[in-house]
Amino acid sequence: MTKLIAVLAVTAIVLSIATGTATARTRADANIVQTAVAAGQFKTLVKLLTRAGLAGALQKAGPYTVFAPTDAAFSKVPKKTLNALLRNKAKLKAVLLYHVVSGKVTAADVAKLSTAKTLSGKSVRIRLSGMNVFVNSAKVTKADVTATNGVIHVINRVLIPPAL
Repeated sequence: MTKLIAVLAVTAIVLSIATGTATARTRADANIVQTAVAAGQFKTLVKLLTRAGLAGALQKAGPYTVFAPTDAAFSKVPKKTLNALLRNKAKLKAVLLYHVVSGKVTAADVAKLSTAKTLSGKSVRIRLSGMNVFVNSAKVTKADVTATNGVIHVINRVLIPPAL
């Protein structure tokens, strides 16, 4: 039994490293934006936050909860959609705010919710499937990446609000 547990633990670590989720490390004094930059897998998100004028807001006291799509998640968005968002700052801002919830909502809290109202004014649907948590259709791949002003939950898809 001990060998099985050790093998499972090593497998989880290897899978975590292989999928890039182990890179989401934080410093005790880093805010959400600094934490995202340091992780190295949120370059597109940080660039878009800056372009939309939201990076400064996410460096303030908060607390905030960010469902953060990785660069790989952004690569799944059709170029046409991404280019349209880049040309329309209001829509870009709406999409990005759809990833942010006011307050610090940890994984334990998220697991108890069925919806969460985002700073865009629209709600995301939260559901559990086995051991996985989904926000709309995005899977949480790493939870509870802490920052001084909140928490990041890494997701594998970009959330697009309804009627955008």
